[in-house]
Amino acid sequence: MVSKNPVVDSSTLKRGEVWGETDPAVHWAGAFAVYGAHGATASSTIVYEIEPGKRLGWHTDATEETQYIIAGTGKLYMEDGSTWPVGPGSVFVLPTPVRHDLENTGKETLRAVAFFAAAMFTQDFDQVMLPPKSHILGTPNREG
Repeated sequence: MVSKNPVVDSSTLKRGEVWGETDPAVHWAGAFAVYGAHGATASSTIVYEIEPGKRLGWHTDATEETQYIIAGTGKLYMEDGSTWPVGPGSVFVLPTPVRHDLENTGKETLRAVAFFAAAMFTQDFDQVMLPPKSHILGTPNREG
């Protein structure tokens, strides 16, 4: 069944801030636009922002992820040691379970959308993330 209005105005979604317990450079804000039982049946979408000089933090996703950079510039770090510049219009896929990180290297807020190939998923960060004081983040429905 399709919802009455399948369009989400992501600019109105309240972003939740997340930061690393031990690394002050790990700091970003995001909001789930859709996920299982909340507008989607087989995927999840998050909109997020990273301020200049900050980064997501090294992590591995439990499902494949595709990202689209809307604004800002950054550098994508991959577990194999490779790095890739990203900017407005960049699209990249992060297969499961590739460890990665994304840093804002520019002077404006990096804004992006991440599309995950599951209605429910987790992300395993190298360091403890606050809140919730856990290595594991993910969709709000991840615990059943």
